[in-house]
Amino acid sequence: MRRSTRRALFQLALFFGALFLILFLNRSQASNRSFAWNKIRYRTASATLPEAQGICPGLTDISKPALVVARVAADGDTKWLHELSTLYHLCIYTADAPADATSLHLQVPANRGHEAMAYLTFLIDNYENIPTAGAVFVHGSRFAWHNDALDYDNAPLLAALNVSAALAPFGYHNLRCDWSLSTCPPSYKPQGSLEMSTQALLAPYDSRAVSDAALPRALADLFGGEVKLGRTNAVRSQCCAQFIVSRDRVWQHSREEYVALRQWLLDSNGAPRDDRVAGRILSYVWHILFIKAEPDAPGSSSGGIDLEKLNAHACPRADQCYCRLYGRCDLSCTSPGNCPGQYILPPKLKVESPQ
Repeated sequence: MRRSTRRALFQLALFFGALFLILFLNRSQASNRSFAWNKIRYRTASATLPEAQGICPGLTDISKPALVVARVAADGDTKWLHELSTLYHLCIYTADAPADATSLHLQVPANRGHEAMAYLTFLIDNYENIPTAGAVFVHGSRFAWHNDALDYDNAPLLAALNVSAALAPFGYHNLRCDWSLSTCPPSYKPQGSLEMSTQALLAPYDSRAVSDAALPRALADLFGGEVKLGRTNAVRSQCCAQFIVSRDRVWQHSREEYVALRQWLLDSNGAPRDDRVAGRILSYVWHILFIKAEPDAPGSSSGGIDLEKLNAHACPRADQCYCRLYGRCDLSCTSPGNCPGQYILPPKLKVESPQ
C-alpha cells in the first residue's frame, strides 16, 4: 500500500474516531432524571467548627419576616435598609467586619463565598428562631444590575414585595423575574456539557463557564454521588442569589446540613478556591434546597427530586413573577422571560460565558 494511501486512511480513521467520541459524549440522555438532592451529605474533616457570631437579636416571637443582608464595608451606608425596618426585622452581616467580640456587626467565620457565607451563618446561628413569616435574603448594595427594576434600586422592590404571595406556590421564590443572565432559557447549555467544559478549559478567566463546568462535581460532593448530573441535564435557575424562603422550607433541612454546607465553603479540600466560582456554584443550590421537594413519578424507588419539575418551579414566567411578587400585573410580555418596560440590562455590563 502506498504511503500516501496509508496516511489518508489513518487521517480518515482519526476523523471518524473523533466524530464518534463527540457523538458519544453528547449522546442523548433521559430528561426526566431524578437526583438525591434532598439532603446535604458532605462530611468535613475539620475537628473544630466556627463559634456562633451571627445570632440576630430580637428574632423570637416577631411577626415580620427577617431581612438577612450580606454586605461588605464597601457597600456603604445602611440607612436604606433601616428605612425598611417597619416591614422587616433586620439581620445585617458585614463579611469584612473586624473579627472581635466588641464588634457591633453580625459576623461570619470568613469572607468567603460572597453572600453565601452570611446566609448560611444566619441559618445556622438562628436555626431555632426563624420567623414564622419567613426570611428574605439580599445583598448589601442598594443599587445593582440584577435588581429587577429599571433603576436597579432594591429599596422599592423590597418595599413592594408581597411576602405571602411569594411564598404561596412552593415556600421559596427568587426575587428576580427577568431571565437575563439566568440559566432559565432553553438555549443555555447544560452545565456538564462538552461545550461548557471546553469553554472553561479554554477560558479559565471566565468564572461563569468555570463554575458551570464545576457544578456537577460540586453537587455530587454536597448531596452524594450516586446519581451525577449528566451532560445533557441542565439545572435551570434564576440568577443572583436574592430570594425569600418560608420557615417550613428552611426546616426541611437540619441545622447540621447547613453547617456541612458552610464547611464545604471553609474547608481547603471543599469548594473551589476561586471565590467567584464557589459563590456562583452556591447560587444554584438555594432553590434546590428550598423549593418544596416533589418526588419522582409514582412507583419510583430512588426518592430523589425530579429535575424537570424543579426547573419549571425555579423559572416561572416573568409576567406571573412580576404580578405575584411586586403587583405589576397585566403586563405585555414578548417572551416567557422578558416583559418590556420592566427591566433592561445595563448597556455597558460585561458578562463572561456564552449563553
